[in-house]
Parts: sequence; C-alpha cells; structure tokens
Amino acid sequence: MSGPRPVLLLAHSLDLGGTERQMTEVAKGLDRQRFEPHIATFHPQGIRADELRAHGVPVLHLPVTSFVSGSALQGGLALIRYIRQHRIRLVHSFDVPLNIFAVPFARLAHDPVVLSSQRAHRSLTPGIYTRLLRITDQMVDGIVVNCEHMREHLMNDERVPSSLIHLCYNGIDLAVFHRERKPALPPEHTVVIGVVCALRPEKGLTNLLEAFARLHRNHANARLLIVGSGPMLSELEALAEALNVRAWCRFEPKTADVAPWMRAMDIFVLPSLSEALSNSLMEAMACGCCCVASRVGGNPELLGNDESRGLLFAKGDSADLAKALERLMGGAAARAHFSQAGHRFIHESFSQSRSVKRMEKIYEEFLDAN
Repeated sequence: MSGPRPVLLLAHSLDLGGTERQMTEVAKGLDRQRFEPHIATFHPQGIRADELRAHGVPVLHLPVTSFVSGSALQGGLALIRYIRQHRIRLVHSFDVPLNIFAVPFARLAHDPVVLSSQRAHRSLTPGIYTRLLRITDQMVDGIVVNCEHMREHLMNDERVPSSLIHLCYNGIDLAVFHRERKPALPPEHTVVIGVVCALRPEKGLTNLLEAFARLHRNHANARLLIVGSGPMLSELEALAEALNVRAWCRFEPKTADVAPWMRAMDIFVLPSLSEALSNSLMEAMACGCCCVASRVGGNPELLGNDESRGLLFAKGDSADLAKALERLMGGAAARAHFSQAGHRFIHESFSQSRSVKRMEKIYEEFLDAN
C-alpha cells in the first residue's frame, strides 16, 4: 500500500516504567513518512499517554479488567475491529500482559504482522502466564528482545528458534540524560552512592543496604540515596534502622524526572537479582555516574565483561558488592575513569534515535516480506 503504513503498539499501561517509556519513544520517533503509529492499552491515563497524544498518536482504550471475565472478550473484539478499521499492518505488543492478550486476537484479525516482546527473564512471570507466553511464541511472526542475554534466554531456556528473535537495544534520550554535575545533596566532601528503581524484591536492594552498612564502618563520608517507590519501602527503611545506617540513607519516591537525582550520585549501583537491559543503568552511565551492577542479564553488556566501563559483582552477594564499593571509595581517579568510559559508550551506541531506527528496520523487513 502507498503512504505510511499503520502500526499498532501495545502495553499494559501508559504511566511511569521502562517498557512504557521505550514503547512511547518508538511511537513518537517513527518516521511518519513511512509509519502511522497507533497505541492500545488497558490503562490510557498517565504521563506517557499525555506525551503520545501531544505528538498526535491515537490511543485506544481496551477496558480489560481480567483475562477470565467478559471484558477480555469485549476488549479482544474491540481490538480486532480497530485493526480492521484502521488497516493496521503490524501489531507489536511490548509487555507480558499484552503479549498474552493481544497476540491471539491480532492473529484472528488475519492480516497484520504480529510481533511480541521479551524484555525480562521469564522466571519473573507466574507459572500459568509463562505457559501462555510459550503458546504465543508459536503464534507470532517474531519476538523482539532488548539485549543479547534475552536472546540467549529464549533460545536456551525456552527453545525459541533463533530465526524468530530480533534484537533492538533500548535507547536513551541523551538530551535529558547527560553529564551536568550539580552540587551533591549532602555536603560536598561526601560520596553519594545511589540507585533509581522500583522497590521490588528482584531489585536486590537488601543487598545494597547490607553492603552500604559494611562500607560505612570505614567510610563515614558515604551516603546512600534510594529513589523509587514500591512494596518494599517500609522493609528497606526498617532494615536501614536495624543496620544502624538510617541516618545516612535518604529515600525519595519515584519521579518522572530522575536525571537530576542521578547527577547527584557519585556511584550508581544496580543490585538486581534478575535483569534484562536496565534503562536506569543506561541512564546513570549517560549522566556520568561511576556504575556498579550485579553480573546478571544485560548488565555485563553495558559495563563490559572485562569491567572496562564499570564494576560487576556476584548477584545477591553483599560482601562482593561492598568490596567493589570499597575499591571505588578509595580514589576519585577510579570513579572518574569508569564515569568517562560509561558516558562515552552510551552516548556513542545507545541513543534514542539509534534504537528507533533499528525498530523501524525490523518493522520494514516484516512488512516488506508480508
């Protein structure tokens, strides 16, 4: 067909979150001469919804409240009608709920290319939903992953054929995430160790607190900054009290504007027990933080298996993390080296425009073949 080809991107919600942000940036960044982006979601309110509408991207509300209620069938029929009415040529779901929901209904619409995404390890997905994802693996034309680790996970653990998997790294808005050092939150002689993430068990934040407590015995000038919200907040605050470091810890709720907080950190730590390609780690590197991360998922892809751009530690090992932090507390030169190397790597290889161009290439290859 002539003119831009309509594509429909889907996610569970349109508020704060790494997946929501990446999908939004793809929709906003697609070349409008070649693509006409549409969005569908269960929850059409939030900061990303406002961004999309401001850029003229239509948002379809699928009022699904449960997969085992009548709303699922109604939402599925609405999705099929929308695909046919707007002549959608490609459907791409970005997260687990929409993989499970949208893929079968999009396939019933007959015409479009159907893509799903795998942006986190499937061990984080409850059992029945993992089984449903495996069914969708058999229904899609392709699965988009955001790092080599996810490609290997699907191939080795889920037995997905390599030909079905397509890599598109996340991209970072370098106009927002860049080095611009501002005065640190505590007095200037302190060293601020921090993290920005959802406060959930898989983020390994108890290990960070335990490592900080070990470190603080020898480095009274260390401070810990945790930016994020989630179910573990009270538990983490209680642990800080029990470890006798609460006075040197600062907890800040989640915010859409995280770059200033990252620029206030000297050392950024991502202690995740499970990870794909972390937006927060990429953003911290782009902001010039010296970074430390657990050796899981895509973290070694970002920091380098040889630790050329940051330090890695064994997941769940607070002693190993404390050892890495001790090494960095010992000298500003080491922190500066990793800061510069990480900053350069992200700015050269992980721009938003580069990520969108890669996604455009994936879409065009499928559409041209179709």
